[in-house]
Amino acid sequence: MTSFLKVDGTRIVDESGREIILRGAGLGGWMTMENFISGYPGCEFQIREALAKVLGKEKSEYFFDKFLEHFFAEPDAAFFKSLGLNCIRIAINYRHFEDDLRPRVLKPEGFRHLDRVVAACAKHGIYTILDMHTAPGGQNGGWHSDAGTHIANFWIHKDFQDRLVWLWTEIARHYKDEKWIAGYNPMNEPADPRQSGLVNFYDRVHAAIRSVDSDHILFLDGNTYATDFSGFPDDAGTRWTNTAYAIHDYSLYGFPNAPEPYARTEEQRRRMKRSYEKKRAWIDERGLCAWNGEWGPVYARKEYEGDTMDEINERRYNVLNDQLELYAKDRLSWSIWLYKDIGFQGMAYVSPDTPYRRLFADFLAKKYRLAADSWGADDKYVREVYRPIVQLIEDNVPDEEHRRLYPYPVWTVEGRVARLARCMLISEFLVGEWAEHFRGMEEGDLDRLAESFKFENCVEREGLNKVLRNHAEQARLA
Repeated sequence: MTSFLKVDGTRIVDESGREIILRGAGLGGWMTMENFISGYPGCEFQIREALAKVLGKEKSEYFFDKFLEHFFAEPDAAFFKSLGLNCIRIAINYRHFEDDLRPRVLKPEGFRHLDRVVAACAKHGIYTILDMHTAPGGQNGGWHSDAGTHIANFWIHKDFQDRLVWLWTEIARHYKDEKWIAGYNPMNEPADPRQSGLVNFYDRVHAAIRSVDSDHILFLDGNTYATDFSGFPDDAGTRWTNTAYAIHDYSLYGFPNAPEPYARTEEQRRRMKRSYEKKRAWIDERGLCAWNGEWGPVYARKEYEGDTMDEINERRYNVLNDQLELYAKDRLSWSIWLYKDIGFQGMAYVSPDTPYRRLFADFLAKKYRLAADSWGADDKYVREVYRPIVQLIEDNVPDEEHRRLYPYPVWTVEGRVARLARCMLISEFLVGEWAEHFRGMEEGDLDRLAESFKFENCVEREGLNKVLRNHAEQARLA
């Protein structure tokens, strides 16, 4: 019989006081679809609108519902458990529960797929954490906020904030008795330029959730994409009850734009450790509980990196392993990004032989050449196209401080140009082409496409999962 988990000082424990270290992954690309995960351009709301124009509302909704049905089911939970992992962070989009044109009206079907996955995980002894990956108006300027803009409007419109507080009250009321839910992650990667808005939101959402649910842990992300706690109150430990504090610990060495290939040198390990320790310093100084809600490398693919794929990926697995060693020493709970995708970062990925991958093979190659996604993109084919824009800004804004627009340093000038000119602008022009691939399809065709995402149609990323298995086994024996 399981019990509610709770925070006890720096630890997460069960009702008997036994420490529970949560080791798992993020279920991204499912109830929050992301472009690099499932192969579309831009934001989720854009492709949903485009597909409805091509197929009509009914068939479009049929496809997306089948996608949700097949993307995660009991075979996924069984495989996940077989790795020795015990927690899945489920990224959700507020749009599943309310409509922008009918705010504060709960959609009756909103919980259907989420209930199913929470139950499937519980059946296999897997805790879940509910992560609000998108907020009304966008809590940051990323594509994963599903707002289509680089301005985080959540922080400047009170009604957006009111709606999310309302929604979390409804979610907490719905799940207040579910012990296999470890807790709630009220906001993924906030980016509040003034800091005070985030603290105010956490005050409000804490009070709202606690008004209906006193048992579940709250996992609160730091500001500026879960990296900065400098604006948090000193009394956080008593102000927000039963709470852990979330960092996101991506290492540059796990990405194509790494400063140099990862060779496990003493200096590289020092930099990796220092980056991790800086993110959790505020938490440790106050004796609070830390949780690493996202981290992990991306991986090379044969169709793009060719014969260098294995060499690149071996280095990335070393990054993965060395980060896990840091976390093990601190007995840190973590959730790696990502469980499933179409082949870039997931523990499992959709086979190239499936109808979906075959249909979009040429389109995905175009997206790769254009570096149309922000996440981990290799811009080698278009770097010189965008370099004049960066140079233009640097030449005409000579004061370096004026170029450090928030959320610096997460977004540099180069990063800002990449997000606005590539991931937003170029991608907008690709949305229609993505949707046209579906023209003329009937429900049977759409179901076969969606079935591409079923576990039995996916490939296990063996190198990644071997590292996870080994660390899970070491932890079990420790």
